[in-house]
Amino acid sequence: MTAQERDALIESMRAAAVAPRRSVYLHPGEMIATATPTAVKTILGSCISVCLWDCDRAIGGMNHFVMPRTAAKTPQPGRFGSLAIAGLIESMIAQGARATRMQAKVFGGASMIPGGDARPNHIGVQNMRIASELLERAGIPVIACDVGGGRGRKIVFYTDDGSVALWTL
Repeated sequence: MTAQERDALIESMRAAAVAPRRSVYLHPGEMIATATPTAVKTILGSCISVCLWDCDRAIGGMNHFVMPRTAAKTPQPGRFGSLAIAGLIESMIAQGARATRMQAKVFGGASMIPGGDARPNHIGVQNMRIASELLERAGIPVIACDVGGGRGRKIVFYTDDGSVALWTL
């Protein structure tokens, strides 16, 4: 990083520290990638949200997918992990992030059917598996996760600093 890039980054971080965050609610099948300070909120059961953050550029993004894969072309690619994760990475890069500097946090994947934890391959497990596989393939480290179990979660991802607030429901 050059001195000019470092100074620009420091100035953008100062601006972000005093600028209010906008607030966005992410519905299933949606995603966001932004350099604007944003608190991205969602509620998860068996769905997964992947939160990506480029710490050098202060760019963050998040998706909320429902199913691991689709076998057919779909008008709602964000609902499927196999498409939603690639789409999120591409959106982050379009905002100026670099894949080599991205870090991931993964949430959700609960078994929401009573007794569902006993099934070894419930939809939450399948969603967790696809997220792990695709992030590993992309070379993006998962630095935090809260997945599985039998209870939903509410999360708020702060795109300007990469932090996540989590509540178990």
